[in-house]
Amino acid sequence: MGSFFQNQILGMQWLNTLIGKILSALGLDIESRIGGSLHFFLYDVIKITILLFVLIFLISYIQSYFPPERSRKILSHCRGLSARIIAALLGTVTSFCSCSSIPLFMGFTTAGLPLGVTFSFLISSPMVDFASLILLTSIFGWKIAIAYVVLGLIVAVAGGTIIEHLQEDQVADFIRNGKRLSYEEEKLSQKQRLLSALQSVGETLKKVFPYILLSVAVGAVIHNWIPEAWIISALGKKNPLGVILAVFAGIPMYADIFGCISISESLLAKGALLGVVLSFMMAVTTLSLPSLIMLKKVIKTKLLIIFISICVVGIILVGYFFNAFQALFL
Repeated sequence: MGSFFQNQILGMQWLNTLIGKILSALGLDIESRIGGSLHFFLYDVIKITILLFVLIFLISYIQSYFPPERSRKILSHCRGLSARIIAALLGTVTSFCSCSSIPLFMGFTTAGLPLGVTFSFLISSPMVDFASLILLTSIFGWKIAIAYVVLGLIVAVAGGTIIEHLQEDQVADFIRNGKRLSYEEEKLSQKQRLLSALQSVGETLKKVFPYILLSVAVGAVIHNWIPEAWIISALGKKNPLGVILAVFAGIPMYADIFGCISISESLLAKGALLGVVLSFMMAVTTLSLPSLIMLKKVIKTKLLIIFISICVVGIILVGYFFNAFQALFL
């Protein structure tokens, strides 16, 4: 049952077979490079779009129970390590990408929450959201997906702890001295929550669909046109620095989990190590260049460098952990 759920429900192998049969019926050789690329492109675009619709709807519905003010109140009642753990857990249900996490980070900081707590949220929110758990399960299985989320949460909590103990209060003055507003929690009916979730699906799909198309196109090229030997040489066992290379290759990109899943899937199929692929995904979702530019407006340079360093080191360690896990158990 577990294999059926992973392959047919989440992985939608039935869709892959169906598209292959349709293309073959139209006279296209799906074993050729062009036919294989088209097969890969259509399958992944449709699969990711379906998953995006379902997951964003579910996440948005859950988010309706955790508006910013309610999240702030939950965090304000906690202290120390427990507050950072809760902040990291809240991050899994409150955002979709690194850029959209920053306004919430600003609001929490203005409200007077400890800096370590707000940074645990900022790291966790794009890195280990609910969507990543489902999407990773569809490709790698539930054990790898859960390990990815748990290690991401550890990086978030550890990062917040380090920043809090360094006492580097270098938040921009307009944030630290901002007016603290108290909002009444909005009482939503079930109908309003469902309609809001549907609206969020439309808005998110409109925003990320171009990136999905680009990502799947790149994945199709990797899958059908780039020799496997090249990938193995750069990102396989032959290169012990593959994780580091993947992290720094991922930082300039801007995408959420939906936007990089096809590239990661293609790299893995071509022989890239598991830790390399997962560290690439973490780097893309957590340290995208646009989000770092936005964050520079909010915190001062020294704290930004500390934040980036913590994330880079944490992601690299996670990558090597998964490489070791793959060598021993897979």
